[in-house]
Amino acid sequence: MLKVLVCGIGGKMGGNITDLLKDDNEAQVVCGVDIHAPEDIKVPVYASFNDVKEDVDVVIDFSSPAVLESELGWTVKNKVPAVLASTGYTEGQLEEIKKASEKTAIFKTANFSLGVNLLVSLAKKAAEVLGENFDIEIIERHHNKKVDAPSGTALMLADGMNQALEEKREYVEGRSGIVGRRGNEIGIHAVRGGTIVGEHEVMFAGEDEIVTLSHSARSKRVFAVGAIKAAKWVAGKKSGMYDMNDVLGDILY
Repeated sequence: MLKVLVCGIGGKMGGNITDLLKDDNEAQVVCGVDIHAPEDIKVPVYASFNDVKEDVDVVIDFSSPAVLESELGWTVKNKVPAVLASTGYTEGQLEEIKKASEKTAIFKTANFSLGVNLLVSLAKKAAEVLGENFDIEIIERHHNKKVDAPSGTALMLADGMNQALEEKREYVEGRSGIVGRRGNEIGIHAVRGGTIVGEHEVMFAGEDEIVTLSHSARSKRVFAVGAIKAAKWVAGKKSGMYDMNDVLGDILY
């Protein structure tokens, strides 16, 4: 049985992880790290990684970048793989993550939805076939409390397609005023409203035809499901940086 430590266990996503693993036959939550412990939690919750006493096989982190330094120190010291699902890391922190991956396995991706990562793979393939003769636009939609735009997933889509194109395209975030003829670009547009969990659409517009690829997340639980799949996959792996492309590779090939 895979022993999981949930960092951010007191948050909504941490709660989703513990709920999903209650009846799991392959993995179980053995402890958590959070300054706020859920009232109904049945496993030890520690305020710091330094206080953890349990044997752990993998960490799933849905907390915040503030805990990263102590987390990486603990995972490297104990040779425990970590699934990093937090967002908002600084350039310096991303460099620290890269250094830590030289000593233990680190799984990090912009989006833990298996469907979104399949969308990225399909968009890259479409760009290989259509890209040179088709205009590419990305439309992403999220809830009205999301503070950043464009979304990390929209940029992940754009980066993936740019890898497939012979001539790289610049990103144009929205358009306003008299912008002139469309250039060699990928348009990225952000919509914010209501309680939209996350929707991403890629449009390839050619002469007399349009091809559209899209994904819609109906619940944040899809990200928890993806993080658990990542944790099961990365447990026992040698040191290095991994992402959902590695998981998709095992599934598709």
